[in-house]
Amino acid sequence: MRRRAGRPATPVLSREIIARAALGLIDDAGADGFSLAALAKRLGVRPSSFYNHVDGKDDILAAVRELVSDSIDASMFARLPWDEALIVWAHGYRDTFAAHPPAISLLATLPITGALRTLRMYDQVVSGLERGGWPGEMIIPVMVSVESFILGSALDMVAPPDMFDSGPLSSEAPSFAAAVRARDAAAAANGRPPADLSFEVGLAAIVDGLRCTLLALGGPPRPLGPSGQLGPLGPLGSLPDGTGAERAAGPLPRDITRDTDLTGEPA
Repeated sequence: MRRRAGRPATPVLSREIIARAALGLIDDAGADGFSLAALAKRLGVRPSSFYNHVDGKDDILAAVRELVSDSIDASMFARLPWDEALIVWAHGYRDTFAAHPPAISLLATLPITGALRTLRMYDQVVSGLERGGWPGEMIIPVMVSVESFILGSALDMVAPPDMFDSGPLSSEAPSFAAAVRARDAAAAANGRPPADLSFEVGLAAIVDGLRCTLLALGGPPRPLGPSGQLGPLGPLGSLPDGTGAERAAGPLPRDITRDTDLTGEPA
């Protein structure tokens, strides 16, 4: 008997299709709204259909982690000094999770068992830190400390813009209110959201501190550039501009994607 043309009675599933639907469900319904029943309804199948492709809820979340991790480039650890690579990696990692903020609470506490592509991404980071001279017992703490900051910064990107608006209580906390206004003015002058300013300041401080920590542990110092300053990152952890020329450090860390510092002044 010839099979009738048209849509199959049961939707075709695969691990990738299930993962993409699960990520969409998490984005739409949040971490609390994710369940196998809700995912099955979204895909128009019975929950039992999943077990032909995945091992259960944890395996689906592992597939979601891989899907998200695929957007995080870690290849720079093979070609850049460890500190430069951390900064570039942190920017890409933050942008990826800022696009899926509800996934942070699910994936940040989920064991990485079964997430092969995520493991490969982490392996690139670890290999870069090894080449940079970090002792083995410090590599995971370094990576996790940066990763924790990145995930918090990703949530900050999607926080309400008036989160620190003290409103009619401004007179009760005048120093705080003035500091928020100053931050907002600096961010507006640079044409970027306030969360970017916090991220750049924090990331520069973390990388600068890690460089000092590695030196204290007996690691290799960064080579001095022609100006006598530390390497192309500069004292505050900024990357070189598009021509590769070094830039002097300003009162705030340089934005690695533009030729201005975070006050809006030309570099």
